[in-house]
Amino acid sequence: MFPGAGDSEFAFELLVSRWAELAWHPTDGRRPVVVARQLGTKERRWDTVILEVDRDAFARRRLFGERGLDSDLLRVVRGAPPAFAWYRDALEDPGFPWRYVRAAVHRAAGRDLVEKRRGPNGRVEFRRVREYPDWVERVVVVENKPDLDASAARALAGQLRHDLDAGLADEVWVATGATGERVSPALLEDMPVEVGVLEFDFDDGVDADAAEVVWHPTRLDADGDPDKRLELAERAYGKGWRSFRETMRPDCRHFELRREGRALVPHCGAKGRVPTAAECSGGCSEFSPEPPQWRTNGWPIEGGPGKGIRALLSRRRERERERAERAGADPGGAAGTGTEATR
Repeated sequence: MFPGAGDSEFAFELLVSRWAELAWHPTDGRRPVVVARQLGTKERRWDTVILEVDRDAFARRRLFGERGLDSDLLRVVRGAPPAFAWYRDALEDPGFPWRYVRAAVHRAAGRDLVEKRRGPNGRVEFRRVREYPDWVERVVVVENKPDLDASAARALAGQLRHDLDAGLADEVWVATGATGERVSPALLEDMPVEVGVLEFDFDDGVDADAAEVVWHPTRLDADGDPDKRLELAERAYGKGWRSFRETMRPDCRHFELRREGRALVPHCGAKGRVPTAAECSGGCSEFSPEPPQWRTNGWPIEGGPGKGIRALLSRRRERERERAERAGADPGGAAGTGTEATR
């Protein structure tokens, strides 16, 4: 890992996520993707989730806004009729009280996802603004283990088997740190053979060539619950992997972003390394709020450094969404070889 990362799995996770934006797919050439981290279901949480998207459909999805759609909003948006209709006539019985559906219609209208009006007898009617597209082509999940020793592999095997059987992912990978050995230690551990293995060398930070495929994954059927799969995709779309800007404290005087190759990662000046998300909180003994004068007079960024860092990370997420719209049209974008993959 790069200097200052310590033994942080969190730092490794951020670097893997950034690499995926730059160079996915590792064997089949550049594909448009949306990358998120720390997402999952009630049964399982994944370190990294990579959505391979249809470029044109993804552009239409973006017209629904930059926030993700929860299951209730998806029910309303996907079921919205082309002409005004009473919501109970337009949608299938949800299996729970209709008042919750009515509330979701109001929420959707408040976000301009649908149009609504009062019909005869005061009934709530709604119609679609635009058709919700089928924008997700494949879902890939990655478990990040920078140091995959035998005990870690044993603990991971059952989780990976669950990933393979759940039917939500098209590919499952394990990402681990490069050791320089002729045979990757990951290949000597007892893991499901359907799981691919990536080795990463981040000594110089992130670039498109940081990964080596040491085991190819099996293409899975992904025949699980399609609604749950779409809900996962929507959470990934809304959250992204730079969400540490909401869970950490950029408003601390010790917090900064440092460049590691083509990645920006958080750094704690007090600890001298990348902090974990749990460490970087208001409860940290080293936490020191940025002085009020930093947030006045436009120094160095209007609102102060913390606000500036959050805005920067938000712009980076938006830029990568725009890149996903363009990537499918880029004729030279093989991972690590085309200009788009290394720009």
